[in-house]
Amino acid sequence: MTETTMRRFGQGPLSRASALVYTLLVVELLVLVTTAPGLAGLVLLGHDAANVSLAAACALPAGPALSAALYAVHHRRLDLTDLHPATAFWRGYRMNVCGVMKLWIPWLAWLTVVGSTLANFGAAGVPGWWAILLVLIALAAALWGANALVITSLFAFRARDVARLAAYFLFSSPRVALANACLLVVATGVTLVATEAALALLASVFASALLLNSRPMITEVTERFTVEGAS
Repeated sequence: MTETTMRRFGQGPLSRASALVYTLLVVELLVLVTTAPGLAGLVLLGHDAANVSLAAACALPAGPALSAALYAVHHRRLDLTDLHPATAFWRGYRMNVCGVMKLWIPWLAWLTVVGSTLANFGAAGVPGWWAILLVLIALAAALWGANALVITSLFAFRARDVARLAAYFLFSSPRVALANACLLVVATGVTLVATEAALALLASVFASALLLNSRPMITEVTERFTVEGAS
């Protein structure tokens, strides 16, 4: 087999599709491995309002795992003969775990406060419109978290700079926010109709969709806030 034939074999449309499927399957397996303890806890807890804080604790391992999935999918190879998704996943995990947790922990804590308030809204004795406000706050926090997760997974910024950029792109890139809101609705629907385990089984697919939605933001960050873009 000549070099030209091998190049065609590894870079054709079918080969690229196969490479994507293989990458997503490997990344999915690694996400399940790295989140297994927390995922088991979430499944056992069930959808009980009293378990909001425990559910947040179980979700702690998901931050670095999702970050590594984003990194691996973003840096995936298109050549079927040169695939190393597991290597990319573990590289992203090691590189980003500290930075991600600096944002993931306070983000989960904030969502826990909002979720607990909504879960016990009837006992709070506040006007009904407060529930709408809290839902909007939770939505904004979720969209901010999606932006922050993408930025900290693909770029080497300080945590406070990631937080600022994530907030900035909530307003400067409404198309990204809208697309991620739709993705959030789908994820919520999967969780409510099935379980958290079903959502976890689609983690690599959601990571790929999040990257696709965030392309304008990734491009702008690269062009405006990195040395690569400046050069």
